[in-house]
Amino acid sequence: MGLSKLREPVVAGQFYPYSREKLRNQIEAFIDKKSEKRDAIACMLPHAGYMYSGRVAVQTVSSINLKDKIILLGPNHTGQGAAFSIMTEGIWQTPLGQVNIDSELAKDILKGSKYLEDDSLAHASEHSLEVELPILQYFKTDFEIVPIAFLSDNLEVLKETGKEIADVIRKSDKKNSIMIIASSDMTHYESQEDACQKDKQAIEAILELNEDKLMEKIRRFSISMCGYAPVIVMLKIAKLLGAKTAELIKYQTSGDVTGDRDSVVGYAGIAVR
Repeated sequence: MGLSKLREPVVAGQFYPYSREKLRNQIEAFIDKKSEKRDAIACMLPHAGYMYSGRVAVQTVSSINLKDKIILLGPNHTGQGAAFSIMTEGIWQTPLGQVNIDSELAKDILKGSKYLEDDSLAHASEHSLEVELPILQYFKTDFEIVPIAFLSDNLEVLKETGKEIADVIRKSDKKNSIMIIASSDMTHYESQEDACQKDKQAIEAILELNEDKLMEKIRRFSISMCGYAPVIVMLKIAKLLGAKTAELIKYQTSGDVTGDRDSVVGYAGIAVR
């Protein structure tokens, strides 16, 4: 694995506050107090700086009953490490405390997959999973994670990886306490109008739980959604675990926050049930 079993935060102080108190206050300010918590098999969350995407992520998480084991799927932005990378041991640190990796579940997933490699390098400076953790910690103090990062656009291999993970979950005696979270932002650095139009196409495919259609739309409309690979894997797993519906909890762009609508990034929060 790596030299250190403790994965320190790399974007605290940039993407979200380094101070525990400021971090909790920022998350609290985004909560939709009226939302009811419901069970979910999986969800999709954005991973930008909290100023931009925090409201979408927090309102999505605050509408879900979080489970004890969370398989975190994210894109690999750095290009480091294996293309299909799982961490099977260690602790992730954030300003809100430490989160353990569920080594038993992670090793079962690794053993059941043809493509995943035990690799901490892909996770060492990657922000897409780290950014979700403080939000999850705010709502639930005791959970374990399995971090997985993808650097692949091979649809068939991504779907097969989803099937392999679903097979492990179905055989696990923990299966009722496991949920999947896919981390992705939507269109990057286009006008508000173009971003909303493109994102609508991708979101429709996700709401239909149709990973083939999602990939087709991404290619046809050149949608710069950075985490489509983890979302494809998430959709495959969720359907095999019995998911029937998906709900868009919230969509907004960075332009809705900054007022600059010439070059925005889109953010969507989706619950899969």
